[in-house]
Amino acid sequence: MDVDALPPKVLKALRNGQVDLTNPAVTVELLRLNAVVGLMGTVDDQGTLTRVGITCALCHSSVDDSFAPGIGRRLDGWANTDLDVGRIVALSPALDEDTKAVFRTWGPGRYDPRHHYFDGFNIRPLNSPTIPVVIPPIYGLRGVGFETVTADGPISYWNSYVGIGQMGGKGTFIDPRIGVFIHQAPDLVTPKLPALLEYQLGLLPPKAAPGSFDRKAAARGEDLFRNEARCSSCHQGRTFTDVLSGPNPQVPVLHDPTDVGTDASYAERSATGQYRTTPLRGLQQHAPYFHDGSAPDLPSVVDHYDRQFGLGLTARQKADLVEYLKSL
Repeated sequence: MDVDALPPKVLKALRNGQVDLTNPAVTVELLRLNAVVGLMGTVDDQGTLTRVGITCALCHSSVDDSFAPGIGRRLDGWANTDLDVGRIVALSPALDEDTKAVFRTWGPGRYDPRHHYFDGFNIRPLNSPTIPVVIPPIYGLRGVGFETVTADGPISYWNSYVGIGQMGGKGTFIDPRIGVFIHQAPDLVTPKLPALLEYQLGLLPPKAAPGSFDRKAAARGEDLFRNEARCSSCHQGRTFTDVLSGPNPQVPVLHDPTDVGTDASYAERSATGQYRTTPLRGLQQHAPYFHDGSAPDLPSVVDHYDRQFGLGLTARQKADLVEYLKSL
């Protein structure tokens, strides 16, 4: 819940334990106040919820828990790692039991955007079995280019795909590379994409909190990052990615899954079949790592690349690299 959307009397009642957050009537009132991050509802004069819908913030925003767990100031662009999308969607009476069972396997903080799409009338299968990936943060993306993990397209490409093909927005999305053709008129999504893009590009990565990393170790780690560990050969410049480093900025620089030691299954369902180098800003705030969440923490990330590239880093060098990554 967004604490800034709650009136003083509601905040007081919450402090005093007088609000039953499991009561549907309370949920309706919170929706009327526009206090539930990622959900928008229309409530009539009789207190009946007449319409409800989701926004990008449902998956890509959180709160800072400054008032209570789950209640605080909005953190737009942060991945909602507690959200169990599949379990929520599986509550829909419009789905058959087999589809519900698939969605329930996803777990918190994960989603499979290449399992199915919605064409405006029906759910259409794309790939099976399901391969849910970690919901990513979307802050710090200005200047990155080809922001999706497999570089299928830039931010607006993904906003269109998800807004129309996953969230049920009315519009047109076509990508023959993945076999998705959605035609709906009038297109109510595409005209909104430029403004949405500008807002997302303005979402800054969080700065590392004071005391959250060892500064001396991070300085040593930065030297390793740029030299002996060779991290900066791919994680280049201020964006920490090489995706735009090729001769043609319209063609992303990508990496084969075998080259970086990551699972190829999800990439094979994308338009490119490869992965782009992940930008690293705000890295400390969005574990687990890699598209599949296979690295639970930053030491696991460093260990992975030490093995993959035969770097032979010492325990101290690995620890210094972790402190540098925490500082970004």
